[in-house]
Amino acid sequence: MASKLFRRKEKMPLDPKIKQQIIKDFATKSGDTGSPEVQVALLSEQIKNLTDHLKEHPHDIHSRRGLLSMVNKRRRLLQYLFKKETDRYTVVIEKLGLSK
Repeated sequence: MASKLFRRKEKMPLDPKIKQQIIKDFATKSGDTGSPEVQVALLSEQIKNLTDHLKEHPHDIHSRRGLLSMVNKRRRLLQYLFKKETDRYTVVIEKLGLSK
């Protein structure tokens, strides 16, 4: 029974404290939780956590599919930012340390 709980704990969503800090760091104004910058930052954190999980569990195909979905969503959000406002795009890329 303990092993099931441990596995479930690994796949938990982001810690609320970490999530609030990311929102605070990337928000464009007070109360902003849905801007592309915030969404990309949250997705990047989730991608990082899921990548670590997949290094330990390489045969977890369902989580790999979720990871690919998150990566594609982040890519589309970054494309949107690049088309609309290139300067905001470059700021997000630099803050997160992503490649272009």
